[in-house]
Amino acid sequence: MAKRGKKYQESAQLVDKTKLYDISEGIDLVLETAKAKFDETVELHVKLGVDSRHADQQVRGALVLPHGTGKEVKVLVFAKGAKVEEAEAAGADFVGGEELADKIKNENWFDFDVAVATPDMMGVVGKIGRILGPKGLMPNPKSGTVTFDVEDAVKDIKAGKVEYRVDKANIIHTPIGKVSFGTEKIQENLEAIMSAIIKAKPASSKGKYLRTVSISSTMGPGISLNPTKFVDKTK
Repeated sequence: MAKRGKKYQESAQLVDKTKLYDISEGIDLVLETAKAKFDETVELHVKLGVDSRHADQQVRGALVLPHGTGKEVKVLVFAKGAKVEEAEAAGADFVGGEELADKIKNENWFDFDVAVATPDMMGVVGKIGRILGPKGLMPNPKSGTVTFDVEDAVKDIKAGKVEYRVDKANIIHTPIGKVSFGTEKIQENLEAIMSAIIKAKPASSKGKYLRTVSISSTMGPGISLNPTKFVDKTK
């Protein structure tokens, strides 16, 4: 176990590990325990009662957070023809085709956060799928990153669109804002994504769906929230 720093230990003492906090109380505590000198990201971690090994129990999707993520996101678009100009006009950081795929493959270049592709470019993108996939950068129709509507796709990502996807441990990890946002904006972002996750519950998922819900700042301790509070809000 790595030795935790003094600031982390001081923050951890403020958290009752046996308690399930109400939403706003938990967020207040995250802000109080964020001691770093930079504007920390607030992260959400949700353990679900699904088995992600089964295709019909995959939980994934995307939404634009009400207040964005507070992060400057670099967008790469694989496109050709008129879609190149459309992507550039929408604010894409990098636009191209084969040459970008070659750069990723040959130079191990990853100076972008999200990749978007028009459907007619998926032949090119598919060739580097084994490289993009493990990094979570492979364009996907379910998350709206394989589309001919590149203008809206780029603008949504720049506005604070986040993707959520259950991992092998059946946990979703996603940013929900910055410490500087304050309690109210973080809570609105949190409730928006939790509502989407609850609505995405697979029909084949049995038993308790929201197993654990916790939030933390980049350098701070995890704070457990009461999952039933989110279910109540969606009724």
